Amino acid sequence: MGLSTKISLVFCFLIVGTITLYGQSTDSYDYNSEFTWGINKNSSGGLIGGFVFKKARKLNTWMFETFNLEIMNVKHPQEVRRSSNSTGSYFIFGKSNYLYAIRFQYGRDFILFKKASQQGVEVKLVTAAGPSIGIVAPYFIERSVDNSLFATKNEQYDPENRDHSFNNILGTGHIFEGLGNSKIQLGANLKAGLNFELGTLKSQVTGFEVGFLMDTYFNKVVLMPSSINNRVFPTIFFTLFYGTRK
Repeated sequence: MGLSTKISLVFCFLIVGTITLYGQSTDSYDYNSEFTWGINKNSSGGLIGGFVFKKARKLNTWMFETFNLEIMNVKHPQEVRRSSNSTGSYFIFGKSNYLYAIRFQYGRDFILFKKASQQGVEVKLVTAAGPSIGIVAPYFIERSVDNSLFATKNEQYDPENRDHSFNNILGTGHIFEGLGNSKIQLGANLKAGLNFELGTLKSQVTGFEVGFLMDTYFNKVVLMPSSINNRVFPTIFFTLFYGTRK
């Protein structure tokens, strides 16, 4: 199933879900601002894609102005964790760089269905866009020296290096190793989705957000040198969030 087909199915499901909510009471309580933070899962990330922070300010009855910050780990679509034949430790063969995306977004949230006081679901259409800063950090592997398990060396993976063959890799390097040698990539992002607020308290916000995000950089980002690398990263995301409002 292609990415475009998955996106279509997700939004069809959401549209059907929001239609069923239409019959709920619209006697809602008012609030002027809210701050939320969430944990993100997306099709371009790992088990946890990253973290989201959002500040919203009411412009009128049906619309909010939003300021967002997203911090994400972006993976190459062909990344696969494999285990070393010698140690059993896991590493990603062929990976040469990490990509950490810091996204700044300005947007609008449009209330589609208001929530009745202490019951029901509030549904918003979410749109946002802004600049992206990509931190391209070296991916280090631990390799054996002269086929020894006791003499090892940590280096950034290089497919041209004969010492970086699969059988010679023992595992990954230390966490954040080589971060000081990172390079910066500049770009932009665009997001659209639906926000479902499920909380029962006026002063607290809980719920989830689903949608589509496109991250693009001015230059190609090389994550796996031996594979096809792009500068555009489309993703479907799901975010669980919590916060406060007043």
